[in-house]
Amino acid sequence: MRDPDPDQVRPAIEEPPAGDPPTGPQPTTGSNRIEQRFANRPPGYPNALVWLRAGIMRDWRGVLGAFVATWFYVPVALLAAVYGAFSLAVIGLIGGTQVAESVPQELRDAPLIGGLIDAFLTRSGGVLGGFIGFGVGFLVGFLVLLVLPWRTVVDEPATLFTGLAGMVAAAALVGLLYTLYRVLLEPWLLSVSGARRLSRRETERLRPILYDCAQRLGLPSVPRLLIEDNTVLTNARAYSRHVVVTTSLLTESDEDIAALLSHELVHWRTGDEVTSAFVRGVALPLVLIHAVPTWLMRTFPHPVTDFLLFVFFWPVLLTMKYVVLPLHSRDVRAAEYRADAGAVLAGHAQGMRDMLEQRKSFESGRSGWDEAVCATHPASELRLDRLERLCPVTEAGGVRADDDAILVSSADLFPGPGSVANRQTLVVAGALALVCCLGGTLLTVTQWALFRPQVVVGDYFSALDDHDGREALSLLDPDVRAGLDGDQLAAMVGAKGYQPPTDVKVTSMKRDGDEAVATVAFTLAGQQVTSELPLRREESATLGLFHGWRITAGLTALSLPGVPGLTVNGVPVPVAEEGTVVALLPGAYTLGGASNALSETPSQTVAVRPGQDSVSNVRLTPTLTATGQEAAEQSVRQYLDACAATTVAAPENCPFRFYNGAPVQKIAWKIIEYPKIQMELTGPTTARVSTPYETQGSARATGSTAGFSGTTPFTEDETFGVSGVLSLVEGKLTFRAGDE
Repeated sequence: MRDPDPDQVRPAIEEPPAGDPPTGPQPTTGSNRIEQRFANRPPGYPNALVWLRAGIMRDWRGVLGAFVATWFYVPVALLAAVYGAFSLAVIGLIGGTQVAESVPQELRDAPLIGGLIDAFLTRSGGVLGGFIGFGVGFLVGFLVLLVLPWRTVVDEPATLFTGLAGMVAAAALVGLLYTLYRVLLEPWLLSVSGARRLSRRETERLRPILYDCAQRLGLPSVPRLLIEDNTVLTNARAYSRHVVVTTSLLTESDEDIAALLSHELVHWRTGDEVTSAFVRGVALPLVLIHAVPTWLMRTFPHPVTDFLLFVFFWPVLLTMKYVVLPLHSRDVRAAEYRADAGAVLAGHAQGMRDMLEQRKSFESGRSGWDEAVCATHPASELRLDRLERLCPVTEAGGVRADDDAILVSSADLFPGPGSVANRQTLVVAGALALVCCLGGTLLTVTQWALFRPQVVVGDYFSALDDHDGREALSLLDPDVRAGLDGDQLAAMVGAKGYQPPTDVKVTSMKRDGDEAVATVAFTLAGQQVTSELPLRREESATLGLFHGWRITAGLTALSLPGVPGLTVNGVPVPVAEEGTVVALLPGAYTLGGASNALSETPSQTVAVRPGQDSVSNVRLTPTLTATGQEAAEQSVRQYLDACAATTVAAPENCPFRFYNGAPVQKIAWKIIEYPKIQMELTGPTTARVSTPYETQGSARATGSTAGFSGTTPFTEDETFGVSGVLSLVEGKLTFRAGDE
């Protein structure tokens, strides 16, 4: 409900002149027409909800200022702005003095202009830099702190709306709870502050005037009247259910008392305290902090105290003074003009004029907030001017005609409060509530069905079961899959030799904020396995609404020797002299090595569990093949046959020779028995060949030697062993005698 502009002329029913009571029967003291309602709630409202709604919804400017200043951390932003401003101002002041050096030499050498530019920048560059730095630092410091909580809006636009909605809901709830606290506990709070019930003499003095003012204002009930013992300060304050005056009021005339009580009755009837309480509730954190320096300033008034408190609390004091109170003061000023008009309507314009001229203000506050709000009251001279326009009088005291006069009636002071909500509002609110409920339910179901940690775990093992390595990798945290060869890993998982985990079941899920750990039971390579799978909630949101999860378990490292021909599920592994490390997803893999005419590497199956750091006990040892043994023996025989085909006593690079000290004229070799060899693989394509002593072979040498008596025939058998290296060269085994 919007308050009327206090300076706007409003049409109304003409009322009796000031000072004259309204026509009709008048109630006397004790009349049953004036009473105190239950809980001292003001009349004119169908129920308490309408009363609270009318007060809470009236001052939207004050509520907005309180909300922005408190819930957007304006004092903290102001503090950051000032510190940033002074920091950049110092930088600008120092750096500005060096601006002249950056001017192009051509301009500096120009006649007149160069000297002008140099003199200007030399003498003012630092000042300009300081001013620019101050402005930029203030703006950046202020905006950064305001924008910092919303830094995720770019990746998640819905955060802006949900965050604002949550802040508004929290502020409204705090404001409502504080308002209810002030209204429900008002009797106790006033008694603690020093207000008491009236004595018999005080009652006989004040209550007839209170009842008369209520009757003149058309009020069927009055608030509970309390009094404070203060014989110095004439003070009065209307609360939501009470009116409190000081004992010094008893020394005033009946006209002045009536004017003051009429003024406070209007505050009580229009629910001004409810409005103020809700604004305070919305800004409650700021109000509580603001109360500390204001209480200290009020209790210990001294310039030094005020200065020190300002140094420590200046962001809060300035925010309250220049953000919250100016927006709230408009409603306060309108309420004061309205309450003054109530005194005029009750026929006590002269008393109100006397109170304003003598006392200037009769509504001083008890707390820092009250004093700050009361300080926003209109100036007394403006209120007196308003009174004259409400009730123009001549110098003789009579009513005079004035085109600028403002006529006021009860309807102007107390417009209809309306209901809690009209039918259209209820329909709109119901539709919005239904949409929110359905939308919230749909979003919740979608989040539960598609974006739970369990869903990611299930998708992960489903991708492995489908041999889809790329899909499985996409469900891992980006930090985990960074730097991986996705093509190679996808090929290993997609090969026939890969065995995925089966019979997967998530047995438990432990969640701590954005972290979760899933316990998963499954069958791997014929064995029942249970592993824990850590997960992390994604910072970015899908469609700006849904936060998915990613698995943070690292891949398992498989260390392989640096030999050629190694494969994982048939996929070749790059060769490195120092060895190769392959990252694997969970599952069972078949490891294989090179096979050739000499050796073969038996395949080995390794099982990789989720979260396993590395695979141990990997053995890829080549073994000699049966055909390799035969081929090696054949190669050795060919070597020996070549040695036997020679016709020299000591064939070069052969294991046997003939020597008896006489020159040999003719000699022939024949292998009588080939040696039995044994081989030791030194690599997939090489083997060391040796002959055990007990399996040596023999060769027979026949021929003749020359001597003094002529030629002498000979026949002699030599035993020998074979040693050397057997190598696979271009697919053919070749024996080379010797140790190397």
